[in-house]
Amino acid sequence: MEPGNGTQISEFLLLGFSQALELQPLIFGLFLSMYLVTVLGNLLIILAVSSDSHLHTPMYFFLSNLSLVDICFTSTTIPKMLWNIQTQSKVITYEGCITQIYFFILFAVLDNFILTVMAYDRFVAICHPLHYMVIMNPRLCGLLVLVSWIMSVLNSLLESLMVFGLRFCSDLEIPHFFCELRQVVQISCSDTFLNNMVMYFITVLLGGGPLAGILYSYSKIIASICGIPSAQGKYKAFSTCASHLSVVSLFYGTSLGVYLSSTATHNATASVMYTVVTPMLNPFIYSLRNNDIKRTLQRFLDR
Repeated sequence: MEPGNGTQISEFLLLGFSQALELQPLIFGLFLSMYLVTVLGNLLIILAVSSDSHLHTPMYFFLSNLSLVDICFTSTTIPKMLWNIQTQSKVITYEGCITQIYFFILFAVLDNFILTVMAYDRFVAICHPLHYMVIMNPRLCGLLVLVSWIMSVLNSLLESLMVFGLRFCSDLEIPHFFCELRQVVQISCSDTFLNNMVMYFITVLLGGGPLAGILYSYSKIIASICGIPSAQGKYKAFSTCASHLSVVSLFYGTSLGVYLSSTATHNATASVMYTVVTPMLNPFIYSLRNNDIKRTLQRFLDR
């Protein structure tokens, strides 16, 4: 294909997992199962929170939002990958690639913001328990989620529009099973200095900023827990944060794996953890360590 501007490009080739043709039926079954478990598990969390009035609290409100975002996040990549495996096709259209980039960035950043808001919620609950319901009122909770959505949408729109203006040459192969922003920018024939600077700046701002907020919240939480005289009180306080801390570790650990890995194979492997495994494990982490969720799910499933 001759070089041209972005609007003249018709398709990209997604090369993730394409080398092992004999393993593709196994890969298809594995990813389909993981996707169904992810959607079902997160839907059960949403249904449990919405159906039980005892769970209409800020913590579970944010948890249900996290579950919704996880469903959307996984759905931006896995259905297309499954379709490609089933049809033995590695092609995604240029418009489809830009759309996938937009929604992938949107829900990845939104996931990050929701986890940060949940950290703030735990900080208020443990460090300021007497003022918890006053501070974390429904208006503030709704505002925090709304601001998270607005910032995520604007960021995703900015980065997608910058990719939309790039030119591409004849080599349109992406060593991923989805259109990952950095890989798409790397195969462009245009000067990508501005794109790279914007990507790095946004990564530091919207990635490092929330992470710093989470670390600050947990530094205060740990200090407050250490000040609790009884061991039982310390355990009870820490147990309210254990699930969130586990999810945060998974999210940031796999995210760093994507951006720090140096080869395409490692990128694809890390991306699997980032886009599939983490959203799939979140419902299990919260349900297995949370008696309120377990009781509500048990009642819901017994109907």
